[in-house]
Amino acid sequence: MAHKNDASKEKDILLQEKKRLTPNDGFSLVAIDYFTSGGTQLYLVQHFDMYKDALDVKKSKKRQDEYFILYKGQGGEYLCR
Repeated sequence: MAHKNDASKEKDILLQEKKRLTPNDGFSLVAIDYFTSGGTQLYLVQHFDMYKDALDVKKSKKRQDEYFILYKGQGGEYLCR
């Protein structure tokens, strides 16, 4: 059985975190905490009913690349912007 390398494991952990923080309705603004690891790097900043509101808050952040908007698509797929 092949073992995943560390980068692949980290990617899998982040994917699981994104799924955990993705709401069934609305949009979650989440941020990355670079000082933690192992399933706790992402944390919820705020939940929004409208995408525009989440985007406006993300745009107001100094380091926008550290924030993601998570939501479910019409087919139930997990999406991230």
